[in-house]
Amino acid sequence: MFRDNTREVKIGDRVIGGGNPILIQSMTNTFTEDVDATVKQIKELEAAGCDIIRCAVPTMEAAEAIAEIKKQINIPLVADIHFDYKLAIAAMENGADKIRINPGNIGSIENVKAVVDVAKEKNIPIRVGVNSGSLEKPILEKYGKVTAEGIVESALDKVKIIEDLGYNNLVISIKSSDVLMCLKAHELIAEKTDHPLHVGITESGTVTSGNIKSGIGLGLILHEGIGDTIRVSLTGDPIEEIKSAKLILKTLGLREGGISVVSCPTCGRTQIDIISLANEVESVVNKYDHLNIKVAVMGCVVNGPGEAKEADIGIAGGKGEGLLIKKGEIIGKVPEDQLVSALEDELKNWA
Repeated sequence: MFRDNTREVKIGDRVIGGGNPILIQSMTNTFTEDVDATVKQIKELEAAGCDIIRCAVPTMEAAEAIAEIKKQINIPLVADIHFDYKLAIAAMENGADKIRINPGNIGSIENVKAVVDVAKEKNIPIRVGVNSGSLEKPILEKYGKVTAEGIVESALDKVKIIEDLGYNNLVISIKSSDVLMCLKAHELIAEKTDHPLHVGITESGTVTSGNIKSGIGLGLILHEGIGDTIRVSLTGDPIEEIKSAKLILKTLGLREGGISVVSCPTCGRTQIDIISLANEVESVVNKYDHLNIKVAVMGCVVNGPGEAKEADIGIAGGKGEGLLIKKGEIIGKVPEDQLVSALEDELKNWA
């Protein structure tokens, strides 16, 4: 299995690669220079289940802000740098646990060497990132267009630059918004390198379309044993990225823990507001990530009680009320407006 054969890389106090659990990443959308706003968002993401956070570093002020941000957070921080090698050096000097660069856009080999020398001194891993939208002209001319082969060749060329400078503490990221191209590129690169891979479908879209593309793309890639960290890239609240990533990993059997919610589709038999009820339950259960149970939210008396009994705990709706069912037994009949609070009371005292 590819994941078992990748090198281990330490990012802060976390370890990826070598068969270690797949970690979830996200990226702040605050201005990194705004320490308070950035710390607030990172803490919210951490509470939601984010394992590693990435922050944009477009200015020297942002690079210097990392020192103060690091004092207030508990998860590793990756500094995202483009164009200016001095920002990469400053980010590392201010405590970044990892840097993300594309050696092709930070200038001369001397600039790359200056970054690598500091990373080597501090033993800070470098994530080499290549996106399908930023392939260099010779690669495009060679293949005639953007291809999976071209993405892989570009990435491995950048990796070789750093390896030739005597450093191999690396993570590779190759991304495309084309799901099948992204899959093929990961299949190709997994055969050619043992560096850990950060996986994602870039520019995947809004919460709706992005979740579908990421679910399919990440599901296919991870199911083949490829990938050591993941990010679900969404045009929306970064918290949604974490929720989706956790669900993808759980669905594939790659992460345990947390409550799984199953709910029925609506139909003409439904006599309860199942849509609002299911959404409210899904929001509530996020606070009980330590529980590894299934919660069912069912909308009618035909299939509801039976389906709810298959879960650890469930709600089966009727007209203005619902049954609360725990471990296969009906434990109460509750008015519709009290169903969620009754369910949460059970979760608080779950045994």
